[in-house]
Amino acid sequence: MLSVTPVLGLMLGLAVGIDYSLFILNRHRRQLREGLELHESIGLATGTSGNAVVFAGLTVVIALLALNVTGIGFLGLMGTVAAACVAIAVLVAVTFMPALLGLAGRRVLPRPLRERTVRPHERRPARAMSTGAAVVSLVAGVAALVVVALPALGMRLGLPDGSSEPQDSTQYQAYSVVEDKFGAGQNGPLLVIAELPERTQEADVPALQVAVGKEIVALDDVEAVAPVGTSEDLSLAAFQVVPTEGPSTESTEELVYALRDLTVDGEPDVHLAVAGAASGNIDISEKLSDALPAYLGLVIGLSLIILVLVFRSILVPVIATGGFILSVFAAFGGVTAIYQWGWLGDIFGVHTPGPVLSFLPTILIGVLFGLAMDYQLFLVSGMREAYVHGTPAREAVIEGRRAGRAVVTAAAIIMISVFGGFMFSHMAMIRPIGFGLAFGVLVDAFLVRMLIVPALMHLAGDKAWWLPGWLDRLLPNVDVEGAALERRHHVHEDERQEVGSAVGS
Repeated sequence: MLSVTPVLGLMLGLAVGIDYSLFILNRHRRQLREGLELHESIGLATGTSGNAVVFAGLTVVIALLALNVTGIGFLGLMGTVAAACVAIAVLVAVTFMPALLGLAGRRVLPRPLRERTVRPHERRPARAMSTGAAVVSLVAGVAALVVVALPALGMRLGLPDGSSEPQDSTQYQAYSVVEDKFGAGQNGPLLVIAELPERTQEADVPALQVAVGKEIVALDDVEAVAPVGTSEDLSLAAFQVVPTEGPSTESTEELVYALRDLTVDGEPDVHLAVAGAASGNIDISEKLSDALPAYLGLVIGLSLIILVLVFRSILVPVIATGGFILSVFAAFGGVTAIYQWGWLGDIFGVHTPGPVLSFLPTILIGVLFGLAMDYQLFLVSGMREAYVHGTPAREAVIEGRRAGRAVVTAAAIIMISVFGGFMFSHMAMIRPIGFGLAFGVLVDAFLVRMLIVPALMHLAGDKAWWLPGWLDRLLPNVDVEGAALERRHHVHEDERQEVGSAVGS
């Protein structure tokens, strides 16, 4: 298990554990203010928001477990550990949290509100969104995300070396001493293995070593070459190759590929292979890069299926998934600009820019997918609930955003605070993960879910909720927020009567 694995589990468990409990608490507090009896409110909050928490947590768990499809063992283990932490957070939220609410009683409310009941008709009406404002919000939000995502076009993947560690760490000091006294390449020498021709005799070995060594040293970015030895059967010869620059540089990466493609003049049967920590990191990064499109496609497909089931719509899942893609690439752009290009390096402690952590994009896709679906669920489910109860589509957008914005804002701030706290970790691998998750949540919650999605929903109007009849009959009824339970509750029937009386008077 990588040392970063339990830290990632801690990071996610802490963030979603607070968030999921907050969703239930927020619902319970609102119901208490509206006059619901304490234990009835706890049960209803657990049956509605708690149900949504289970579904939201399930999406995060699925996305994290899907990291196993990348074929990288340590990455699959990271996803499995993180998924276990999220699953435990869900269990705590729907079991321990209601028990704590029962012990706390009405003390979960501010003192002035403990004895006062707020009826639905006392709430301030939401201010309607105009079509012009929706267009401006959409264009400005998408343009901002595209600009932020532009650095991702130059993103290069790799694994950190000692130069990325904090300057007061022993790793950085050792790396710096070796670089200063012996050259940067000594921090990541390459082991090159040459397959020798069949029936090679011991007397032939020195000439073959000289021929291979000359070809290697003629390559760009090679500082030195030294023969290490041969195998007992004289089928292999080993060489140590010292690059000109450090193990995580672009020149060393190009040198590894050049060595693997190298041919030796006059010796067509000699083939080269490259090993060592530096080339191993390059190979892992390449494999992760190759697996990234397939994993992204899997997550996007999963997103569309889940959201079609939940919202019984074609356009809403497309809008939500498009917003998720914008959030992910904006997070990639932010990470690239800071950790690869060195922008704002003094603020974020990036003294030696280098490649982006090779498994960071995959981690970001998995985690941000789950969190984006959470925020989409808590905002758009309110819009759908208002719409199916007869509210015009554009007014339903306003009602849903008003109902969900407070809890989503609080949840996002908590996530950003938790993830942001890891940006200054002493571990070089953790810092970009903390920043990427914090920045991704920031743009997804406040730009995509609060700005772009409502604008698109307003512009779409009734078309946002269109679903072909044949598909509607095939899909099961997934009542994620427990709306049926809420409608059956007698308190809500009383509230509807009160609203009707208030409107009539």
